[in-house]
Amino acid sequence: MKKTFLLPLAFIAILITACSQQQARYPVSHSSGTFMQESIERNKALIANEESAIDSIIKKSPEHKYHAADKGYWYRYDIENTTDTITPKRGDIAYYTYDIKDIKGNVIYTEEELKPQVYYVDKEDIMAGLRYGIKLMNKGEKVTFLFPSNLGYGYRGDLDKIGTNQPLMCTVTLNDIKPDDTKKN
Repeated sequence: MKKTFLLPLAFIAILITACSQQQARYPVSHSSGTFMQESIERNKALIANEESAIDSIIKKSPEHKYHAADKGYWYRYDIENTTDTITPKRGDIAYYTYDIKDIKGNVIYTEEELKPQVYYVDKEDIMAGLRYGIKLMNKGEKVTFLFPSNLGYGYRGDLDKIGTNQPLMCTVTLNDIKPDDTKKN
């Protein structure tokens, strides 16, 4: 008789404890934030070194007038089109050719290797520096860009010829700009 009385009592006790409010779990380890701070310092040093290298390239070639872009890269006009004012905008199709060199001017990829490109402006994923730079250009212009690694291929490189955190020099010729006739309004 005692067993029949204890069984419902045990069941009620389990129900009461199961329905109690759960307690919040706290992390087992507490981070001091040193990893993030060290990462920030490494990135600041990397950017400073890259900007210093780019600055020395600019100073070594006073015959070229470089412009600083607000996105963090520099460029010069090799061929400038002063008569046109139309630049590629979102949705336009840009036809261009380019080459990629390291910051010292050593060729990484030639124009022939990269082939002529067709780019739907701001609708395709291309190197960030090119995405910004092409939108500054007029049809027929040839521009040389100096990109820090964060606007190039970043910390991964291209997994082929472009290394980790490598600043790049790209010479781009914008051959044509066309509106995207396939877009619906």
